[in-house]
Amino acid sequence: MKLPHPIPYQGSKRNLADQIMRFYPDDFNRLIEPFAGSAAMTIASAFYFKANHFIINDINEPLTQLWDSIINNPKLIIKHYHDIWHGQHGNEEEYYYEIREKFNDTKKPEYLLFLLAKCVKAAVRYNSQGGFNQSPDKRRLGRNPQMMRDDILRVSHLLKGKTEIYSTDYSNILDLATSDDLVYMDPPYQGTGLNGGFNYAGNIEFDNFVVSLFELNHKNIPYILSYDGRTGDKTFGNPLPDNLNLTKIEINAGRSSQATLLNRKEITYEAVFLSPALVSKIDMQKVTGKQIYQTDLFATHG
Repeated sequence: MKLPHPIPYQGSKRNLADQIMRFYPDDFNRLIEPFAGSAAMTIASAFYFKANHFIINDINEPLTQLWDSIINNPKLIIKHYHDIWHGQHGNEEEYYYEIREKFNDTKKPEYLLFLLAKCVKAAVRYNSQGGFNQSPDKRRLGRNPQMMRDDILRVSHLLKGKTEIYSTDYSNILDLATSDDLVYMDPPYQGTGLNGGFNYAGNIEFDNFVVSLFELNHKNIPYILSYDGRTGDKTFGNPLPDNLNLTKIEINAGRSSQATLLNRKEITYEAVFLSPALVSKIDMQKVTGKQIYQTDLFATHG
């Protein structure tokens, strides 16, 4: 059975979730996603009984309100989506822009769900004033309400009563983490995130983020960081300091969509970094397998 994913999102890790979960420790209780987005790892972890409790956080408050509706009040958001989706027939493009304007005025989660289901490439774009400004995909109507209903109900079943939802700075969420948790981070400002995303992406300072990683290491907190990647010889993302002592793993993410358009055979590799506390809890030889290559174990610096 396919994993449910009611929120489509460019850059979602849902297709890589099974490979990332290879690096989970056996003995943790709570998964924390400070940059949740589509919460792909939370959903996969709940589906495969990898964790019992979850924290979802995203600085984009309408998105976290949408998650709250999906998890805790699924029938209402299903009805809203059904009514909004059916209202577009015969006037699809103009209707989309009307809903976009309503969302920018009200920030209601039901409008955001329709926009995410209908916008070009599920690529979220905001202008400098914080207004959603992505265009509609004119080739399709957006996710069918019946399919959306099924995914929402399944996610609610997986996460209701087990999930805390926040909309705050990622550093506040990291302060909640303990050595018994696992933190999964997919920051929006690295890799393909450099090409767009929420306007808040530029507000996350690289140096501050690195300090947060050092603090996690000091507290002996296990974490996985999806941080950079490469396509062919092109590498994305600023290098992380060697003295974080992270283990870098490259995951084969398949042929890039851009390479396909250009009729090239370039493969995209997504990088994940494992914290020292995590590496100490897992058997690297056991979990390193097909399509996963350990490329660099950073040396300890005095």
